[in-house]
Amino acid sequence: MDLEASLGKAVPFFKMQGCGNDFVFVDNRELGFTPDAMREMVIPVCRKAFGVGADGMMFLDPAPAGSGLHYIWHFFNADGSRAEMCGNGSRCAARLAHLIGLAPAHHVFGTDAGPIEASVDEETGLVTVQLTPPVDLRLNETLEVEGQTITLHSVNTGVPHAVTFVDDLEAVDVWKFGRAVRFHHAFEPAGTNMNFVAVEKPGKLSLRTYERGVEDETYACGTGAVASAVVARELELTGDETVVTTTGGEELGVILKDGKTFLRGAAVLVYQGEFFLESLGL
Repeated sequence: MDLEASLGKAVPFFKMQGCGNDFVFVDNRELGFTPDAMREMVIPVCRKAFGVGADGMMFLDPAPAGSGLHYIWHFFNADGSRAEMCGNGSRCAARLAHLIGLAPAHHVFGTDAGPIEASVDEETGLVTVQLTPPVDLRLNETLEVEGQTITLHSVNTGVPHAVTFVDDLEAVDVWKFGRAVRFHHAFEPAGTNMNFVAVEKPGKLSLRTYERGVEDETYACGTGAVASAVVARELELTGDETVVTTTGGEELGVILKDGKTFLRGAAVLVYQGEFFLESLGL
């Protein structure tokens, strides 16, 4: 049986995960999907059970001539919204780009938040990315959420993040309170990601994140880990190097040094395959 004839156009893809944050990647160099066509695919492809299932979807394209970049990405959250940046996604993009010969181990690629410098350790599979500098840091603000007054800190680490520190991380209703902050009028119109952080010991944090665009708690959030480390350092709860343990039990390393921000962690190619546009209603 000719599958493509019976099921419609087949689109090759790669499934990557970084600390449990999972993504569908499409090498768009030859396929040539437009941004509008990309956006149309995202929701049905990322839908769990009915599609591939993922927290987000990325398309890798050639970089503009003379840009100094090795490639650019188009990154979409699972709800179809375009995102400026994703820490775990950037590590996955860098690892995949190196695996498929799109870029050398050390390279620079373009995101909506600006250029990202990445370094892939070929022996361990760990990837270090230099993220854009944190901006718009605000500390010790109070917010009324679900009938409670909570102390919030906020910072943009490529995308907006709110951070609060808690004593019992396991007891937090991340969906309820995270969603309430994410859609709170204080963060309109774009909204924010929401991070709940526990200080385990100096230099070590545990983190649970409600992600904007996914609209749920995720196993990990790289930019959220960076945001949490940035705020913790400003509050003198940690130093320049912090280990952040995610919901999925993985560890992310955040290094804040000489005005630069680095995120280090694993990026894993889980599988590759094809999805059929007609089967997804496309």
